[in-house]
Amino acid sequence: MKTNLFISVIVSSLVIVALPAKAVETRCGWLHNPTPRNWYLIDKDGRWIISQQGGYEAQGMDNLPTYNEKEYVKTNGYYGYGCACMDVVTDSDRLRISEIRGGESLPLSTCRQDPNVPKSP
Repeated sequence: MKTNLFISVIVSSLVIVALPAKAVETRCGWLHNPTPRNWYLIDKDGRWIISQQGGYEAQGMDNLPTYNEKEYVKTNGYYGYGCACMDVVTDSDRLRISEIRGGESLPLSTCRQDPNVPKSP
């Protein structure tokens, strides 16, 4: 009985070690918050869902970059967009950001001048 438990523990440990770690990647583009609790990052690869009102929400929302007024475009009262780079874990099959590890806001001109970033949202 002890042998079976010992083998089970070893096998479980090997499975945990064998699981791939989720890769953190840096993505830069327009961080868009058009309405309450709706957040997207729009970059060269598409429109990544960060959160949707009443539904999906990435882990680490408190790690979203903050903006000063000069580098933020208001499009709907308080809501709008800015330019940012974020360290994130993604689900590329669903174009979702699953976790936000950190990030920083950038001058609007950075995204406007980058040929890889789509025109502003």
